[in-house]
Amino acid sequence: MLDKFKDECGVFGIFGHPEAANMTYLGLYALQHRGQESAGIAACDGEQVRVSRAMGYVADTFDSHALSQLPGAMAIGHVRSSTAGESQLSNAQPILIDCTYGQIAICHNGNLVNARELRDELVRQGSIFQSNSDTEVVLHLYARSKAATAEDAVVQSVSQGQGAFSIAMLTCDRMIAVRDPHGFRPLALGRLGDAVVICSETCAMDLVGATYVRDVEPGEVLVVSAAGMRSIKPFPPAPLAHCIFEHVYFARPDSDVFGKNVNQVRTSLGRILAREQPVDADVVVPVPDSGVCAAMGYAEQSGVPLRMGLIRNHYVGRTFIQPQSAIRDFGVKVKLNPVRSILDGKRVVLVDDSIVRGTTSRQIVRIVKAAGASAVHVRISCPPTISPCFYGVDTPRRAELIAATHTIDEITKYLDADSVAYLSLEGLLSAVGAERSDSILSRSRATRRVICWR
Repeated sequence: MLDKFKDECGVFGIFGHPEAANMTYLGLYALQHRGQESAGIAACDGEQVRVSRAMGYVADTFDSHALSQLPGAMAIGHVRSSTAGESQLSNAQPILIDCTYGQIAICHNGNLVNARELRDELVRQGSIFQSNSDTEVVLHLYARSKAATAEDAVVQSVSQGQGAFSIAMLTCDRMIAVRDPHGFRPLALGRLGDAVVICSETCAMDLVGATYVRDVEPGEVLVVSAAGMRSIKPFPPAPLAHCIFEHVYFARPDSDVFGKNVNQVRTSLGRILAREQPVDADVVVPVPDSGVCAAMGYAEQSGVPLRMGLIRNHYVGRTFIQPQSAIRDFGVKVKLNPVRSILDGKRVVLVDDSIVRGTTSRQIVRIVKAAGASAVHVRISCPPTISPCFYGVDTPRRAELIAATHTIDEITKYLDADSVAYLSLEGLLSAVGAERSDSILSRSRATRRVICWR
């Protein structure tokens, strides 16, 4: 409903816990912000891998009865927002197959940029696909491998993929974690007593009571079995390319990602933004919830008081009955309501983390002005988004990105704001401790910039 980037996906896995499925359910609950289209869990009792998955939220998909049908001391789970493949049950994960090496289930966060080429070749060789997800390509490569062991087959299959992949796999006797050589997407490793936990963000560990140990390293294949943990480094060295939007937008503020606390990074983005783009104002107002941390930093640096001038309704579901009579900006008003006593007669700094198409930002500016604001200055805590991403972020086409097709003055006029200003690329990189010379600016089909840093 709000004009935001779709989150990617979230993965969770646990090995060696008597309530593995229940722990995975809780882990996915903590990762729900990373994907809301479908949820699934695969669990194994040492003899059989069982999978349960459905469209919708984690809490709507699983209840005590469903979890009781997933026995075993090891499990992996997935929450999905589609970036490659349609939003349908056949693309929900984990995906489970049975082949020469036995059963294996897979969960994937990221996007394989060469999935189409691999899929076409596999189809020519006789493979039959059940979904249009890029993740299924990895399973077909695995099943067709001639490797001597299942672990070697995993290495062979993932080595053929290019792009972003943080993967959790489950067989009848082991859990396997894989991270692409560039480290595009996060994947953390932790302990819960004697059990081993892997997950996309540390906030999932906090909920289940696990302790963070380290990140699964870029290019690492980590095998967890009854014999312990074994680390394999099969990939040639590659430049690191962490997705900076994990810190800007995707990850939860209470998570540590790529070795840095998300809340601290976002607050720093706001402070730097205030130094770079100051404005005379009476109040700083965040766009909830995405702009809250940056707005706090902006207020601290500028000395302008922070007030929650927009209140978000967190209980709006996927669908609702719209009135037959037209109500201007109804879609945004359902989720955001202004506090007139805070906004009336005030010069407002409206802080958010991004502008995509600009449609929602325009409606929010209208709402704030209708509540009596004398001026609305929009401040964005990242640089303009000018290109799509092919590495697991569901960005629109370039023609739909307002910053790719409009100047700052044109954006200001479109939003009906008094001013619009973005954080600089240098400011963004400094907040995560990187220099411009360290940033990796990749090129792909129709891509002008991939927002990564080393």
